[in-house]
Amino acid sequence: MSWQVGRVKITRIVEMDLPVPAKCVPQATSAELRKSPWLYPHFVSEDDSILKLSIHALLVEAPGLKLVVDTCIGNDRPREITGGQPLATPFLQHLGEAGWSRDGVDTVVCTHLHVDHVGWNTMLENGKWVPTFPKARYLLGRHEYDFWCTYDDEEQQTMLGDSVKPIFDAGLVQLVELDHLISPEIRLTPSIGHTPGHVSVMIESDGERAVITGDMTHHPCQMAHPDWMFGDNDPKAAELTRSRLFAEWADQTILVIGTHYPAPTAGHVVRDGAAFRFAV
Repeated sequence: MSWQVGRVKITRIVEMDLPVPAKCVPQATSAELRKSPWLYPHFVSEDDSILKLSIHALLVEAPGLKLVVDTCIGNDRPREITGGQPLATPFLQHLGEAGWSRDGVDTVVCTHLHVDHVGWNTMLENGKWVPTFPKARYLLGRHEYDFWCTYDDEEQQTMLGDSVKPIFDAGLVQLVELDHLISPEIRLTPSIGHTPGHVSVMIESDGERAVITGDMTHHPCQMAHPDWMFGDNDPKAAELTRSRLFAEWADQTILVIGTHYPAPTAGHVVRDGAAFRFAV
């Protein structure tokens, strides 16, 4: 799947589908989900038991720039999100099929430092974690990095060790602010709440606009219910961010690309009573 925004092309590279039991969001009862018929069939299973999500990277090709936004879970890492089993996916093959190479990537952005957004920063080579994109600069949020460095969680620290420390050791990291300008067409914008330094990626080219959400929203049901949570670090701030950004994007021509939204993944925010819906 790919989208053209002015002179910028965005391509989705899927690592894995991620069906989540609806009961993981206590408010997502069958009765509540059915109040938003637009969620079917793409985003909720027909029996209302599953919220459909995806883990994917987004390749952004702009004039003079080949950017990867979020790098999924990565192979060879036993993570809680994968049931403690390491993945062995053809992610790099899919990258090649899209016409990209490891050496051709010049910038990587991690919207935040959770395990499913940093994994392919590195890869296992001869028993050692090495940068997957050896010629790229990796843009990490300064505030985000500082927060997680001191966070007392074993898996989080393991992730920093295998997915972040090696790119620091290689001298490839640039710590940036929440509103960092990447290129004339692409910039970061603050969307805090899910994590303390979370950012989304804004794209503007030839009068057209798009946004890559990161995890300020995980699932389109949050347009109807900005208060529904998916592991937000600061639930109130996350709800306020969703409400603010959905209101800003509503009824505009801006293409909203959900970092965890399954296909069709991209669409527009439309006002729907007191809240919003996703139009694809």
